[in-house]
Amino acid sequence: MFPVFRTINCRGRLIDLSEPKIMGILNLTPDSFSDGGKFNSEKNALLRAEKMISDGADIIDIGPQSTRPKAELLTAKEEISRLKGIISQIKKQFPDTLISLDTFYSETVKFGFDEGIDIINDISGGMYDDKMFETAAETQLPYILMHVNPGYEEMHVKVVPDDIVLALNYYFSEKVEQLRKLGVIDIILDPGFGFGKTVAQQHQLLDELQYLSFGTFPLLVGISRKSFIYKPLGKGALDILEETQKLHLKALKNGAKILRVHDVAETKKTLDIFLEN
Repeated sequence: MFPVFRTINCRGRLIDLSEPKIMGILNLTPDSFSDGGKFNSEKNALLRAEKMISDGADIIDIGPQSTRPKAELLTAKEEISRLKGIISQIKKQFPDTLISLDTFYSETVKFGFDEGIDIINDISGGMYDDKMFETAAETQLPYILMHVNPGYEEMHVKVVPDDIVLALNYYFSEKVEQLRKLGVIDIILDPGFGFGKTVAQQHQLLDELQYLSFGTFPLLVGISRKSFIYKPLGKGALDILEETQKLHLKALKNGAKILRVHDVAETKKTLDIFLEN
């Protein structure tokens, strides 16, 4: 039996995670692997956000920088330039929708906080900017803690520990302690699918997802259009919708509380099936 997670506090608004949430991906990048260049103008970004919200997204995750293999590394200044007024515009038009900001820069987080973001989504676990954890504490926003290799250049290098679940639990224990000491209250754990893990390890994580939360922290699962699904099948990133939804259903059954996805409408159907059973 899974524990009932308490609410997370998003700028004074309590969000109940007893019913899982859908996080829609909004890439503002020209080079993301499956949708690069589609939404990197303010008009297109707003239209995409509107579509995802109408399809059932509870959270819009805005990413100004691609983290695919061999992506160009941007500075915080360049990220902020890409964000422009998009956060504030989405908040203005859709005030009930939560916005998370996908960045590993504390400076970008500070900009996003002033623009109205509700959640910090840091793929680096605070390792690519030594000011990130203290900035998360200053904002008091919920912080998504993802498992990843220590260095930016090594984020996609496959490391094969004896037990991937045990390795992630050690990692999360250490990081959670650091965050707690600084005063970060709301922490969401992300196993880091697609980042430095073998196909077998990622399926193991899905099968044993419930052992990662310590019975305390909600889990975010981001497997949408990931290569560990499509490459073994000899398919492309856009051709695995059915397979992805089957894995989404498994993740929900094993305790996932947030699904980070490109295909919101299809994921909403999967979530509805899960909630009916």
